[in-house]
Amino acid sequence: MADPVSHILPAMPSHIVPGVLVRHPTESEWGVGQVQSVIGNRVTVNFENTGKVLINSDVVDLITIGDSNDAA
Repeated sequence: MADPVSHILPAMPSHIVPGVLVRHPTESEWGVGQVQSVIGNRVTVNFENTGKVLINSDVVDLITIGDSNDAA
């Protein structure tokens, strides 16, 4: 049986899951963030210098720490 909400909530990239460390692509001063929750396209991230931020993953492509795009 299919998940009853899968047709309502857009899929999130499988590499963005709770616990993953990320950076915001244009807000480097926010520092490293840890994904707290993912619900559809809404990702809550706790950034070291900004605190909790709700990210719309349809608009912002978070960079996971360890990606080749990560400028560390």
